[in-house]
Order: sequence, then structure tokens, then C-alpha cells
Amino acid sequence: MKDKIKAIEEEITNTAYNKATQHHIGKLKAKLARLRDEAEKRASGKAGGVGFSVKRSGHATVALVGFPSVGKSTLLNRLTNASSEVASYDFTTLDVIPGMMEYKGVKVQILDLPGIIPGASRGKGRGREVLSIVRNADLVLIISDIRKPRDYDSMKKELYGVGIRLDERPPKAYVRKKSVGGVTLTATVPLKKIDLETIRAILNTYGVHNADVVLHEDITEDRFIDVIAGNRVYTPSLLVLNKADLVKDRGGIDVGREYLAISADKDASFDGLKERMFKKLDMIRIYLKPQGGEPDLEEPLIMRKGSNVGDLCDAIHKDVRAKFKYAIILGDSVKHQSQRKGLSHILKDKDIVTIIKEK
Repeated sequence: MKDKIKAIEEEITNTAYNKATQHHIGKLKAKLARLRDEAEKRASGKAGGVGFSVKRSGHATVALVGFPSVGKSTLLNRLTNASSEVASYDFTTLDVIPGMMEYKGVKVQILDLPGIIPGASRGKGRGREVLSIVRNADLVLIISDIRKPRDYDSMKKELYGVGIRLDERPPKAYVRKKSVGGVTLTATVPLKKIDLETIRAILNTYGVHNADVVLHEDITEDRFIDVIAGNRVYTPSLLVLNKADLVKDRGGIDVGREYLAISADKDASFDGLKERMFKKLDMIRIYLKPQGGEPDLEEPLIMRKGSNVGDLCDAIHKDVRAKFKYAIILGDSVKHQSQRKGLSHILKDKDIVTIIKEK
């Protein structure tokens, strides 16, 4: 299996990409993705010993990911009440250490994971076991030594290898398998990155010869393969460059993307990091106000950005939606305060809501 994967990787690297080779490369990429998925399943089935597992807690989960000795454990201890062993040598953390951070009423579970090494996505250093925890996180904090900022690229590659797509949205593409009729393509946008021949080649690699394909974006071969594989996760990330006290110019680092420079063992406050995490998690706080009473501003209901009044009803109790009449809302989601809204109204952070039920 490893030899097959290596051979396909080399062929992709050595094949010039142009219009004539597009569908061939697409087919090679599909074969590679399928072989990697099969290798992961075999590895999971044969894995022995004690694996990593952690019970989800709080309103959201954040995974600290990085190479050994970049300061993940120190950061966890500073952000939470956890006690993760800290030392100046590699591989200090040999298990998943959870901690809880509270910020603006949101309880965030933070997981300190064992250090990742190059080749982790292929199973080195129990890498696949560690990275499987990341698949369930709501946010990935990639921690890197500020003196090695480009480690971020290597870490992103390892996460990509286990189907984790950082800072990407799921493809706007749909494939419906059918028994006859071949492959039909419907695109609502002009296609420049892929064509029907390439789509057929990729589908054939997965044993699909009859399907209706609908594309709402100019999709690449890689993202179309992700649609067929069906096991990818799309997670926001935040790059944190640690040990910033060791460089004179914190703002002179070129990583090619947004980052936050900190010193986990010397900075007095981490409010800037906490605020970035809060925004990346896309959480909103909703305050409930009983009819004729005062709003409860101490314990908000924590919901995902984009939630509507119907979602709020479900979060309160399973029977609230059935008896719902209308909601009275104060906050940024309405043009006029104390407006009446229905189940489909989208809520915003710090809205105050009164649910009126049928008698």
C-alpha cells in the first residue's frame, strides 16, 4: 500500500499540469485519496494499545496542535485551570490533557495534544490517533515557535492528510448516484478548473459510473474528490506564534497569513488571544427574558452564529417550538426594539428574547 501511494505521489509530481493532462492528474489524485483512506482504515483496525479519547465538555472544543516543545502545555495552563506537565524537552505531553476556559459566558474546552512530528498523517509517532482528536474540534489552534513560523505549512499538510480542511468551506457540489444513465453535469457557474471528462475519471476511480453532478462553484479536482470521499471536516484555525519574547520585532514575521504573537510563559494577559478564539468560534450569547420580568443577564444561552428563533426554542426545551406563538426581541438583530419575530428570524450576539407561547 505504501509503495503504491509513493508511486502515485511521484507520478503526480512529475506530470506537467495542462489541459491535456488534467483528467489524468485528476484520476491520479482520486486514486491517491482513496488509497490513503483505505490505509487509514487498515491502520485503525490494526491499532493496538491504548488510544486517545476525551469526553466533550462546555460549549465548544479547541485543539492545541503543534510540533513538540512549542509551548502548548504552558499555554493550556495559562488559559485554563488544567495541570499539564511542562518541561524544556520534547514529548512531555504523552496524553490528551483537557482544560476549561471561561470567556464572556462561554465555556471552552481546550485540549493539549501530544506533539505532532513530520509524517504524523501517515501514522508516525501515533500521529493518526492524535489527529483523530482534532477532527472533532470546533477550532484548531496551531502553536508554532516564532523562530520557525513556516512550521505552520508543515502542520497544515499533516492535518490535510487526515481529511481536515482548515479555514475552508464545504464545497458547493452534490453527487447523486443512480443505476443507469451515465454521468450528467449541471453547473450554475462557469467552469474553468474542471471539466466533465475529469469528473468522469474521478468518479470512475471511486467505482461510480452513473451519477447526477451539480456544481454551484468552479471546483478544483481536490475539492471534488473531497465531495466523493465524504469524510472531510472543515474547521476554522488560528495561528499562534509562541516564544515571542525571543525576537525583537514581533510584527516582522512573514507567515503568509494572519497570526497572533505571544509569550506563553511571560505575557501577563491573554485577553487578545481569548477574544480571537471567541470570534473564530462564531458563538453568540442569547439572554432570555420572561414575559413581564427582567432578563437573565448572568447565564446566557450559548448558540452558534446563524441560529434562529426556532433553534433557540429547541435549546430551551423540546416542547417550546410546538407551543410557539411569537418572540419579542431586543438587540442588534431587529430594526426596532421589542419587535415581534417568528421562528425563522436570525439572532445576533447579546439579543434579549422573550418567547410567547400559545395558551
